[in-house]
Amino acid sequence: LWTLIGGLIGSKILMVLTEENVQIFSLDFLRSGGVYYGGFLGGFFALVILVRWYKLPFWKIADAFAPGVALGQALGRQGCFAAGCCWGKPTDSFLGAHFTEQAHEFTGVPIYKDGADLYLHPTQLYESITMLLVFGILVLIHRKKRFDGQVLIAYGIIYGIVRFTIEFFRDDPRGNLLGLTTLTGLSTSQIISLIVAAGAVIFMIVRLRSADRKETV
Repeated sequence: LWTLIGGLIGSKILMVLTEENVQIFSLDFLRSGGVYYGGFLGGFFALVILVRWYKLPFWKIADAFAPGVALGQALGRQGCFAAGCCWGKPTDSFLGAHFTEQAHEFTGVPIYKDGADLYLHPTQLYESITMLLVFGILVLIHRKKRFDGQVLIAYGIIYGIVRFTIEFFRDDPRGNLLGLTTLTGLSTSQIISLIVAAGAVIFMIVRLRSADRKETV
């Protein structure tokens, strides 16, 4: 429960920081979604506090937590697709999705261009399907892990790469945290993805080397 509350608060905080014209004291603010990375970090910090409070093994808990996060993302992105948020760029591909008038009124997703139906990359489904695969990969890693924390770290690497890539196909408002998007040409989520993935890679290398030393002793 507390991780869910932490995730909700984190997602709203990052939404306020990255999006323009957010009405904090509006019912729309409560009904709307949030920024995933903010939710993940908020939930993660809540988990850290809970684990320390109850003196539980942090890395084991985190490893059990990670596959469920991936599965939750897979289901959550299907909700995004149903609502019409988090949409992609226009495409002529057979994969293109045309959203409804209701979705346009609710989220602002574009549905027409020059009087014709507009088809967009279903980036929500791209991520949903990918995260189902990631869920399976994390379950396998959990069964064969060499050290506690390996599953969570693997999630950080894989999701960082997945999200960084999918962002190139996104076309909904992406925010401009601290002007970094203007400076780098990358979205806020891409910048966070790079930091998360790079940090996770470094952490994975350090932990694997430590595991190797323990195995050779």
